[in-house]
Amino acid sequence: MSSHDPHLRTPSGKPRLRAFGIALDGTPGRFNAITDVPGVSVGYTTLISGEGPLRVGKGPVRTGVTAILPRPVQELATPVFAGVFSQNGNGELTGTHIIEETGAFNFPVTITNTHSCGVTRDATLRWMHKVLPVALDTGWGLPLAAETYDGFLNDINGHHVGADHVAAALDNATGGAIEEGSVGGGAGMITFGFKAGSGTASRVVEWQDRRYTLGVFVQSNFGQRRNFTIRGRRIGSELVDPAIREATARAEKGSIIAVVATDAPFLPHQMKRLSRRVPLGIAMTGGYGYHSSGDIFLAFSTANPEAALGASGRIGRAEFIPDVDIDPFFDAVVQGVEEAILNALVANEDMTGRDGNFVPALPKEWLKEKFR
Repeated sequence: MSSHDPHLRTPSGKPRLRAFGIALDGTPGRFNAITDVPGVSVGYTTLISGEGPLRVGKGPVRTGVTAILPRPVQELATPVFAGVFSQNGNGELTGTHIIEETGAFNFPVTITNTHSCGVTRDATLRWMHKVLPVALDTGWGLPLAAETYDGFLNDINGHHVGADHVAAALDNATGGAIEEGSVGGGAGMITFGFKAGSGTASRVVEWQDRRYTLGVFVQSNFGQRRNFTIRGRRIGSELVDPAIREATARAEKGSIIAVVATDAPFLPHQMKRLSRRVPLGIAMTGGYGYHSSGDIFLAFSTANPEAALGASGRIGRAEFIPDVDIDPFFDAVVQGVEEAILNALVANEDMTGRDGNFVPALPKEWLKEKFR
């Protein structure tokens, strides 16, 4: 593979996990990203500015917003079959009640910091009315907006994410290779005491001579260093240094949001089953779902658009892979989540935020030596 291989590096040249020759399970898609699922796109607005002591409303700022579009813009009013699962509910993902009720959602998904979740939700509605007004002219919208906490590095009470930032993330959503690390809503996030944030991966699953793609996106902000595990090796105890440096006390408020997308035809109860497998991928890296961690997961399928739309006055028909054949897709979820988390860690650098609080990056030379 060349140095430009999207499996090895992000578009800006940051390393991904596979750049270190670490053996992984499963077959990745073309870009090893959630955007390998046809029609799915991802956009970011990243806000990083200022240094020094915290001045609420002024900074320092280490935050942003991520937008995930489940369908092309002109098709966003068409629902996708979906399921949600909360492993630990110390967090937020708006719009989940209607998914539990109807097994579907429409409109984009946004992920940001804890205190900007409402802003991204409302801004998504404004953006939808602008780009696809028919979607709201005769009805209502319940966008999905998720969050994790970045207050150790960011002026979280300064509310720096605005409607224009959300619109920009939605406008610049793209397919293909996407950035990872301290970008979008992941800008100020921490995992296992290392700088983390946004990560993605995908797997190709073959079934009855058909090839389907399952992609994962995570906003990773969880975990204790002592539990950190890479490919079954409990390495946290070997990585006491480099350590976080705290000028202000660090509250344990980590979380992880995961979004699973696939073009495989599944019904809503099957999407919920896929979302329930996300914690197994997190556990592969050493995440145990501690008290303060909001571990909330969404899974959706882009298949069966007509059935999901549910037009009045006629019988709806949907294709679906039977439950007895779902196991390879469970594998893909676990594999994709594990790799997406590790990609978020690897595609990163040291960061200093508010009050001089410092979070180190996962040391790359150590990683090369350990898995050589």
